[in-house]
Amino acid sequence: MTFIGWFALLIALSGALPQAEKKAAPNGFGIDQARNVTNDQKVWMLTYFRQRYPTRIEIDAQGKTVEVPLENPMLINKLHIALSTDGRHWTPLNDNNPVWEQPMRDPYVRRGPDGLWRVLTTGGGGKDREKVGPRCQYATSKDLIHWQVEASLPLMKDVRNASGALARNIWAPEWFYDTKTGEYVLFWSSSYQDAGWKESRLWYCRTRDWKTFTPAKILFEPPYSVIDGTLLEHKGTYYLYHKEEEFGAKTGERRAIRVATSKNLEGPYTVVEGPMNKGQIVPVITEGPTVMEDPRKPGWLLLYDYCMTNRFGASSSPDLIHWTVEEDVSFPSEARHGCVSMVTAAEAETLRKVYNGKN
Repeated sequence: MTFIGWFALLIALSGALPQAEKKAAPNGFGIDQARNVTNDQKVWMLTYFRQRYPTRIEIDAQGKTVEVPLENPMLINKLHIALSTDGRHWTPLNDNNPVWEQPMRDPYVRRGPDGLWRVLTTGGGGKDREKVGPRCQYATSKDLIHWQVEASLPLMKDVRNASGALARNIWAPEWFYDTKTGEYVLFWSSSYQDAGWKESRLWYCRTRDWKTFTPAKILFEPPYSVIDGTLLEHKGTYYLYHKEEEFGAKTGERRAIRVATSKNLEGPYTVVEGPMNKGQIVPVITEGPTVMEDPRKPGWLLLYDYCMTNRFGASSSPDLIHWTVEEDVSFPSEARHGCVSMVTAAEAETLRKVYNGKN
């Protein structure tokens, strides 16, 4: 059977056809320029970059990598912001143009316990790659308006594989504040193979001052290649949402979100067997998960992007384990790899005035 045949069969068996995005309802839960939010209303911020992939990577029956061209590729590797009050309908600031001209990919933007916004992104350059390996970018902001690049971090510099080689990539880095130790835990995916999606694992290190970092260690090593990890702690359990990065004639199409849990931040993590596609929790092909409280009802929302069809999706859950696809959603066009944070109504109003006033 051809790979396309495998993919069609798996889609048919899983009932996992992606839901089309719908426009926001007329009364609007997205934040538009004409309507203010009340002072006691919760506002959520989505940070992202924009892309339409030029190709889709496949593996044929002979195990060869094949690139399938996709229509109308585009890439804006810069920071974008959208706002919402219901988590399902999002309005981009600055007409969906960047709010900062610094090159970056997979921007993870969260507020620290000291009130400072800390940003980790894929990429970061460096002329010493052969000595220290790949880097990621670290930046900060006090107000989400003025930004400062702080450092380019070679987080895998102290780690080599059995043959003495350095890792080839640092993808989608994130950070998590460990309230038990007062440390920041940075984690990301890395691979030693010729492509970052091959035999990838999640790694982590710790820091207190963002200047000195512990040597990188493996955080999560499931029986499949894994990228795009994001962490949530709830009632003493750590939920590690991630993308299973497996596909090909032997495995079928398995590029989608899964979840693993642990009672310890550093693991070990146990993979939860979801109901879709033999273990996954949302449809294929999806990546870049981010989790937030559900503003509409008790429970949670999981946001992710359908990376090959250039759109976003959302699923809801009462317990962080069982998820149902939300059909009535609207997200900024070409948004990729989002990160959700809460801001105050006053902060949201300031962001609207500053960024929407640019046009």
